[in-house]
Amino acid sequence: MPATALTAQALLLDMDGTLVNSDAVVERCWRRWALRNGLDPEEALKVVHGRQGYATMAVLLPERPMEQNHVDNKVMLAEETADTDGVVPIGGAPAFMDAIAALPHALVTSADLALATARMGAAGLRMPDLRVTAESVGASKPDPEGFLKGAAALGFAPADCVVFEDSEAGIAAGRAAGMRVVGVGPRAGAHAPDAHVADLTQLRVEAAADGAITLHIETR
Repeated sequence: MPATALTAQALLLDMDGTLVNSDAVVERCWRRWALRNGLDPEEALKVVHGRQGYATMAVLLPERPMEQNHVDNKVMLAEETADTDGVVPIGGAPAFMDAIAALPHALVTSADLALATARMGAAGLRMPDLRVTAESVGASKPDPEGFLKGAAALGFAPADCVVFEDSEAGIAAGRAAGMRVVGVGPRAGAHAPDAHVADLTQLRVEAAADGAITLHIETR
């Protein structure tokens, strides 16, 4: 099959929808929240992916004080952390995480550390040593802060990093950070990532002696 390739020095990985399929939990929790707040759950689910909870709430309830969004977000995080039913790895994620174990990479997620730990554990995936979680940033995706912090912590320029993302907000954040983006899964294809895969089985990672990482992307 035809393939394309991207070369990088470091990889920055979103979690939900990229490494971990947590859609079942996300939908359960956000449907409950939407109904509690008199919103259409289907409309709410269109904007929840990729952002921190308080930022999603601000989009859905623009007139509500941000302080209330932060209060609700703490409740939401606790609910999501306690519910791992149906959390599974994205196709190819275990092998992909093994392949990059010795290469520069970081998790950059809108989840907080407790939620990230719960979901990576439930999916049976190795947690990267370097993590940029909700506690680490002042602004949610689509702001590029998380990806820029990840690149800086790894010691690489943004242009030398490739982002893996599934959501509109995440892809926008990667682009705003000046990074190339591999879109993962069905949501990503509509937002013009530099490359798109249905899941991580379409990727082969090759590491060169000079530190270059080549991502061979099989197109289907």
